[in-house]
Amino acid sequence: MAMKMKMSMKKMGKKMSMKAMKMSMKKMAMKKSKIAKGPRAKASVFNGGKAKTSGGLKKSDLKKNRNGKIVSAAASASAKKKFMKSPLYNWSIALKKVHKKLGFKGFVACKKGTAYYKAVKAEVANMKK
Repeated sequence: MAMKMKMSMKKMGKKMSMKAMKMSMKKMAMKKSKIAKGPRAKASVFNGGKAKTSGGLKKSDLKKNRNGKIVSAAASASAKKKFMKSPLYNWSIALKKVHKKLGFKGFVACKKGTAYYKAVKAEVANMKK
């Protein structure tokens, strides 16, 4: 900026006032950032408003989850893989099998001590073998 002012002063001569010289210079506009920041960063990248998030995620790295929230595709896949190895996954599969086997329709509470609970527990034990 200072260098430009010096150059323009030499060209125009010293007779021109400072105010006139500043008006003759073009004002530079601030560069708009392509990086999305804040709580809605992933949404603005996913919708095409910005190029990437502050963490470096591009649109190709993002996806919508079951709830409609925009999340990292890699983190989502990792969490899914981790869940498949968890005891909770085995419990949910066993619950579905027993639910179908006993002919239940709709929601049935699996309270500890009931026959349903014991059947699910036995199914989980069979799955481990």
